[in-house]
Amino acid sequence: MGANTPPESGILVPADDLRHLVQASFTASGASADDAALMARLLVQMDLRGVHSHGTQQTPGYTSLMRQGRVNPRPHLRVTHETPTTRVIDGDGGMGHLPCHDGTRWAVETAKRYGTAAVTTRNHFHFGAASQYTLLALEHDCIGIAISSHRYPLNPDSPIGRVNGASPISIAIPAGRQPPLVLDMGAGLLPWDAELFQRSPFSYFKELGIAAVNRALGGVIAGIYQPAFEAPQSPWESNQGSFIAVYDLACFMPLEEAKAQMDRFVADARAMRPFPGFAQAELPGGPEWQRQQDYARQGIPISPGHQQVLQEMADELGLNTPFAACEHTRFTA
Repeated sequence: MGANTPPESGILVPADDLRHLVQASFTASGASADDAALMARLLVQMDLRGVHSHGTQQTPGYTSLMRQGRVNPRPHLRVTHETPTTRVIDGDGGMGHLPCHDGTRWAVETAKRYGTAAVTTRNHFHFGAASQYTLLALEHDCIGIAISSHRYPLNPDSPIGRVNGASPISIAIPAGRQPPLVLDMGAGLLPWDAELFQRSPFSYFKELGIAAVNRALGGVIAGIYQPAFEAPQSPWESNQGSFIAVYDLACFMPLEEAKAQMDRFVADARAMRPFPGFAQAELPGGPEWQRQQDYARQGIPISPGHQQVLQEMADELGLNTPFAACEHTRFTA
């Protein structure tokens, strides 16, 4: 099963119950009440969309790093530079979700006033799924772009393809009645294959191009290579940064017209023949949009492995879980 393919077996857990568990886990690991609530909301949001790779199963790793002293459980966010439409935010060695969410909220408010705004964030750990921030822009009828990169050296003895890393990018564009267009992907697309490279070198060149731009904007320009954020000067594992931009859709076209045009485009695309093995043709974000509606109503499907890592974390922290009450919802494909 792929990381973001619906699990074939498990239990269905109400989103609120899962949110309470995750929030309590962050609080027990030293986070403030507000930060714990935000982390829980963002991680459960990804589970609701079926993006389990960046959802609540990340909680044990995040909270463990906090208790180990590698990630700051109570960061103090600082704006280190700003103009009317840009900001640079220092995450103080904490989770990247916090400065990136704060920066996106500011960018949305500013874009509604000036048409556009952008932020970079630095000195923080993992920022989660890039779509967490573009989805926030969508809520306010804005186009959102979120890019991230993490710091690691480029070895001159390694092939140029090693530039890729993870380096995620998300771009989200609002629609009306149809699912919004939400791209959320990493830069690494192709496994290395010498024969495939000989047959289609431009596939690898394009992959490299996406990765280089993501690393430049989400890492280099974000400032993650400044010595102050690296060991031994920094006590934190603050190895990630981001670039987030927001554009008010209404600045380009009357809002209802723009949404109607997007609806037409998305509906026409969904009416096409799907890929082999799929029942429905969808654009990026379509399956997640449908899952969010289904899971909010019926509960989030949690696989046995997902349940186990959360249960082990809860046992370690002395917390109760909602899993026993969900046994009647157990399912198999």
